[in-house]
Amino acid sequence: MDPYELVTRNTVEVITDDELIALLARDKKRVYAGYEPSGEIHLGHLVTVNKLIDLKEAGFEVIVLLADLHAFLNRKGTMEQVRELAGYNRRCFEGLGLRDVEYVLGSDLQLSPDYQLRVLQLSQQITLNRARRSMDEVGRNMEAPTVSQMIYPIMQMVDIALLNVDAAVGGIDQRKIHMLAREHLAAVGYPSPVCIHTPILNGLDGKKMSSSSGNYISVADSVEEIEKKCQKAFCPPECEENPVLQILQYHIFPRTGTVVVRRPAKFGGDREFGSYSEIEEAYRKGEIHPLDLKKAVATSMSGILSCVRDYMT
Repeated sequence: MDPYELVTRNTVEVITDDELIALLARDKKRVYAGYEPSGEIHLGHLVTVNKLIDLKEAGFEVIVLLADLHAFLNRKGTMEQVRELAGYNRRCFEGLGLRDVEYVLGSDLQLSPDYQLRVLQLSQQITLNRARRSMDEVGRNMEAPTVSQMIYPIMQMVDIALLNVDAAVGGIDQRKIHMLAREHLAAVGYPSPVCIHTPILNGLDGKKMSSSSGNYISVADSVEEIEKKCQKAFCPPECEENPVLQILQYHIFPRTGTVVVRRPAKFGGDREFGSYSEIEEAYRKGEIHPLDLKKAVATSMSGILSCVRDYMT
């Protein structure tokens, strides 16, 4: 797979495509993604982790920002809590394959006078309404936002500038913040980043993935827990918005390349698939039973996540 295909596979959009092509031609190129420290790293995080691995393979220097201050501003815990979680998250990311990359703790970067001055400079350019709208998809309790949450997107813009990155990776829920960066960073002397957006996947129940619902697979889940969750997963006959197929497309095939669906001989025997499009087509035609698909996903995800368990112990 050539670098362009590797970078753009399983993305929702790239802003802009021409800028990405020009960036890929450069010898040195840097990309980052930021993560608010979280209690559990799950398949929602893994979408962008997989994309960063693709970008590393395509020749990018990868920076992972462990955004402890952002989590604090977004009401995710005390500074002590989020800093402790940042260390745990780093180990999870390393276990998932994000090694030989640069890890930056947000508070190590963001408390310097130079950083704070740039935040204040940009705050003069951005209206309160625009800052609030940029947080609609990522902010907590946005029916009553705090001033701290209005600072959040401006800090993210300064992160891009002071980390000296050429591209930013995030879920499509980050789009409004990234657009602010593209519009306003030039005013403080920095180029606009290429923005690479990944999809927001459904939870296992077919609804929005949520920590309160527990409708996801976590890196901390045991093999038995993964099997149980997959068995209960929503898996309709349709392929669109099917969470089990989404796991195959965004998590399993990018890492394994092939998937074997194991079945008794009376049901057609084992069947191997070399691409996501092949297995989706077979499922669409009714050639693969939902239960057999779920079992294949459970087996593959257990294998993928075993590397995290091994790394953490």
